[in-house]
Amino acid sequence: MSIPAIPLNTGAAIPQVGLGTWPLDDAEAANAVAAGIGLGYRHLDTATRYGNETGVGEGIRRSGVPRGELFVTTKLDGEFQGDDRAIGGLRAALDRLGTDYVDLLLIHWPLPARDQYVSTWRTFEKLHADGLARAIGVSNFTPAHLDRLAAETSVVPAVNQIQISPAIVRLAQRAYDEAHGIVTQSWSPLGGGSGARALLADPVLTGIADRLDRTPAQVVLRWHVQQGLVVLPKSSDPARMAQNLDLFSFELAPDDLAAIATLAEGPDAGVDSDRQGH
Repeated sequence: MSIPAIPLNTGAAIPQVGLGTWPLDDAEAANAVAAGIGLGYRHLDTATRYGNETGVGEGIRRSGVPRGELFVTTKLDGEFQGDDRAIGGLRAALDRLGTDYVDLLLIHWPLPARDQYVSTWRTFEKLHADGLARAIGVSNFTPAHLDRLAAETSVVPAVNQIQISPAIVRLAQRAYDEAHGIVTQSWSPLGGGSGARALLADPVLTGIADRLDRTPAQVVLRWHVQQGLVVLPKSSDPARMAQNLDLFSFELAPDDLAAIATLAEGPDAGVDSDRQGH
């Protein structure tokens, strides 16, 4: 299965569908990553905070697929914010992953109350220049955070990974990212936790899914794809992983997209970037 790729501002490209690994432990992540790569996933998303980078690396090795054919993302959280602290953080993450570089390194949360995300980004620029991170980006950043990076640093983030679903659409953030050449990536694309169960049971989605002979989850993930977003569904079940990847043999009609738009709880509802979580 060929997965479309979206160009990054580095000149590289990111596969539009990736395999999320939170909250899997090392053993679960190893099994899921090996199975996912076997099914056709080439984009793998982890984070130091997830505690499963070792398992992700093991899954990559088990798969037998050359490292150069994979796109690996990790994130560094608040422990590694501040001048040069991310250097040791990334080197330790690379040791756990068993690789010489990551394709994408993200600041996991801005944590603006600490006022260290600008100095952290300057350290990320060094890691990028040294080739340890082929691209650098952010997660859970708002336009205000990104404006400050633009004013005080020199590298535009390649990606902003934020919470997006049909209920949490973040239109202003997505428009900002697009205007500045930043790819928007969706975490918790199905809604997350009990919210996902409620969203996937909504009659709008179940009706579209029944008509297309698809699952509600596939309908939601296809919605992300048609929005031009990079999407990171997570599952440890190979059958579900295969379903989550099978998004390119059908299309949502304009009427479907209009119906799904009615599920939005607000144009920019979402999580507070001042806390640290996913």
